Amino acid sequence: MVQIIATPLSALADEPVRIRATGLIPFQTVCFQASVKDEKEDVFRSQAFFRANEAGEVDLERDPSLGGDYTGIHPMGLFWSLKPENPLTRLLKKDVMNSPFQIQLKVSEPQLPLKNVHSVPKASLTLERWYVAPGVTRILIKEGRLRGALFVPPGEGKFPGVIDLFGGIGGLIEFRASLLASHGFVTLALAYHSYDDLPFVLEKVDLEYFEEAANLLLRHPKVLGPGIGIVSICRGAEIGLSLAIHLKQVTATVLINGPNFIIDVPHIYRDKIIKPTPFSLHLQSNDVFGFAEFYRVYAETGCKDSRYFLPIEKAQGHFLFIVGEDDKNINSKLHAEQAKEQLRRHGKNNWTLLSYPGAGHLIEPPYTPLCRASKLSSLTTAIHWGGEVIPHAAAQEHSWQEIQKFLRKHLVPVKTSQL
Repeated sequence: MVQIIATPLSALADEPVRIRATGLIPFQTVCFQASVKDEKEDVFRSQAFFRANEAGEVDLERDPSLGGDYTGIHPMGLFWSLKPENPLTRLLKKDVMNSPFQIQLKVSEPQLPLKNVHSVPKASLTLERWYVAPGVTRILIKEGRLRGALFVPPGEGKFPGVIDLFGGIGGLIEFRASLLASHGFVTLALAYHSYDDLPFVLEKVDLEYFEEAANLLLRHPKVLGPGIGIVSICRGAEIGLSLAIHLKQVTATVLINGPNFIIDVPHIYRDKIIKPTPFSLHLQSNDVFGFAEFYRVYAETGCKDSRYFLPIEKAQGHFLFIVGEDDKNINSKLHAEQAKEQLRRHGKNNWTLLSYPGAGHLIEPPYTPLCRASKLSSLTTAIHWGGEVIPHAAAQEHSWQEIQKFLRKHLVPVKTSQL
């Protein structure tokens, strides 16, 4: 009897799973399929073809995919190669606490993808992919003007504190914060537009709002202190950089595919106003599918004129720059290099740069499917984010481990032995 074996059946979404099939005919070619429904009932699917060995077994850790959505030996390929049936859909977990994504795995005979013809699977299995570990608590934050969700790991003692910032998608995005908490960080998923009573359209970035969030985090009895970390992407990384410069509370900042200047709305801190960088909209381009690419719109300003660069050398903490070299939304590789050189010129070595060829803009936790293009509520056109499936998946897996190492290194004091 054909059987799919997956270990573990239930795990965090950023943990690998070993997948095997047994009971096949020796040297038989079979199709492995994976599918998942998101919370809006949108379906994502992937498939790959394998040849069984002489014992009638396929092991995704050992055997290469011969074709399908990827080729080669990639044990988690069925997960990160999932594609939406409804184009421009991003696989995004909303309710992280109460339900996992359920991944359906099937093994069947290869056949042409004919309409209304479905092969009967030889075996099937359902996997659970959770975004929160047992014991992690979620506290909805609605204190003063702050809006967010605080995730606290289980256990005694204190943990490093982190603020998690997303970009133009807006709203309250929790899946990265809940995973960080699952790995031992008290993490505040902080909303700053398009959520609750926050402004839908961002007209300014009030850095004091984020300062209030940093202080709230540091007051929590389970936060280690004396500093906090920031994990940020896109516009969130623009804000993260600005916060690292202005707030002494910020001692470790992760910047994923962000600029080193202010994009399009001013930053305000107390009596200081930092103006946005002019951009050239005529340099926007569209890919072959008509998706907008914005990575060139600052070519005449922020990409070459240091007058617009934020004074990163004033930051007292450390930086981890994460760059997807195929980013079609921001020229993030150039901006990270500029920031790195700026620090170097001022005699600083408080940075690490991870630059990934073939990775796009939306570098997320491991095994998240590549989202090449999607829509933002604030724009009428879809955005091309870039990325090639296999190198993008590798970048996500590697960078996630590096993010956690970086945060622990700079937020957890080194214990010295006493003689």
